[in-house]
Amino acid sequence: MSLIPMIRCRDMLTSVAFYTTVLDFERTDANEDPAECEFITLMRDGDELALSHDDGVFGAVVIVPTFDVDDAFRRFRQRGLRTPGDPDAPTLVHEGPIDQTWGTREFYVEDPDGNTLRFTQPSSA
Repeated sequence: MSLIPMIRCRDMLTSVAFYTTVLDFERTDANEDPAECEFITLMRDGDELALSHDDGVFGAVVIVPTFDVDDAFRRFRQRGLRTPGDPDAPTLVHEGPIDQTWGTREFYVEDPDGNTLRFTQPSSA
């Protein structure tokens, strides 16, 4: 068994579109109209994530292990991922992949509801 993080969202249709068309997640539940669902399960590389209208809090953080963060970031940008655009901002990790002092290479993505997904891989150093 594994843990399944749950992320709260305001608009299920918008959230499902963001996660599936930009971030490589796939729906694993019955493909009902997202606008009619209160709870939806997604999967990416064997890891599950749940979206909910009622459970959880806005502003959650989920770590998403990734084999190649640089490639993932390029793909997500091609699909419309927008970054803050300020290279001097303290949230530089939202601008693109960086090597962290704790031994990972990572970048952060905020979903439409302000939840953060932290795409990470071990540094190659």
